[in-house]
Amino acid sequence: MENIALIESFSEFKDDKLIDRVTLMAILEDVFRNALKKKYGSDDNFDIIINPDKGDMEIWRRRVIVADEDLDFENEEITLTEARKIEPDFEIGEEVSEEVKLIDLGRRAILALRQNLISKIHEHDNTNLYKQFKDLIGDIYTAEVHHVRPRAVILVDDEGNEIVLPKEKQIPSDFFRKGDNVRGIIENVELKGNKPQIIMSRTSEKFLEKLFEQEIPEVFDGLITIKGVVRIPGEKAKVAVDSYDDRIDPVGACVGMKGSRIHGIVRELGNENIDVINYTTNTQLFITRALSPAKVSSIKINEETKRADVFLKLEEVSKAIGRGGHNIKLAGLLTGYELDVIREGNIAEEEDDVELTEFSDEIEAWVIEEFAKIGLDTARSILKQDVNDLVRRTDLEEETILDVIRILKEEFED
Repeated sequence: MENIALIESFSEFKDDKLIDRVTLMAILEDVFRNALKKKYGSDDNFDIIINPDKGDMEIWRRRVIVADEDLDFENEEITLTEARKIEPDFEIGEEVSEEVKLIDLGRRAILALRQNLISKIHEHDNTNLYKQFKDLIGDIYTAEVHHVRPRAVILVDDEGNEIVLPKEKQIPSDFFRKGDNVRGIIENVELKGNKPQIIMSRTSEKFLEKLFEQEIPEVFDGLITIKGVVRIPGEKAKVAVDSYDDRIDPVGACVGMKGSRIHGIVRELGNENIDVINYTTNTQLFITRALSPAKVSSIKINEETKRADVFLKLEEVSKAIGRGGHNIKLAGLLTGYELDVIREGNIAEEEDDVELTEFSDEIEAWVIEEFAKIGLDTARSILKQDVNDLVRRTDLEEETILDVIRILKEEFED
């Protein structure tokens, strides 16, 4: 088999792997030099001439002519008798160049060449893939669900690259079927052996930030800047925004008329509740805004410990804490302060109030816990609430809430 025929048989990898011919030829030269070293001990006296346009290559071995009895290094030397079979006028000391046909390497060596070539091309592809996705870290990417596994969803992009969306990087309400298109950010690229593993995330704060850039033109154009993003994926998020142009209302621009602009983002995140607030360097004001919808009476800040005592009227406490404590937790993360709620109210009433845990004989522990999640841990704090509001903010049935209210009222009537 001629060199060009062998090259063409190897070149089929070019089409399969979308590798350009020049790169393929460079890989081929490296592979063949390794084969020459293995067969002859050295490739120093070999010239490999590659013609990428024709897809051909030639291998030439250079040897010095010596007297027949002086042959010591067969790879680097050739006897005068053998040299004159090539050219009858050769003399001792001259250099002879002979073409080496690939077939001369032997069938086993050619099979090894082919296997080595496959390995080198895979290595080249993996290096390129790693570099390509390393540059995409932090960007939104879309891929199609190929396989759903218990611990991860395997996605495939338009170029056939495999992307992993681990269970812990999925929003709790996410549900995927084969063929679904999934959006997330490329969070990391890890090398597993020689193969890169591309990790996607839908729970990252960066994903929410990038969605704002995609959906809100003013953010994309830089007229509105995102100063901070915190999330409890699928539940609640807070985004602090600012604008250097006083004519722009950053919150209004992000939310849109009747929530029209932010609606698509909320839907993408499984109906995650998103609070957009105006950023300010005034710490007290920023904490106040972060605790919305609660109305804060006053704040006492300790800069050394990064703690803040937030004073609230009794009816505002549950709003500040939020369902499951999400609101106060996110406000603390956004502002960088640990927030402690201090209740304000009628002193006589507070002294007369009773901790909800005191009713553990009559009210089940899990019911008490449900009220505590929204900041209601005393009898009077519950009695001041509207029943319909309690049904909406807890996972309790109306009948259960009415039963609790009855028990608490009996305590104060007594």
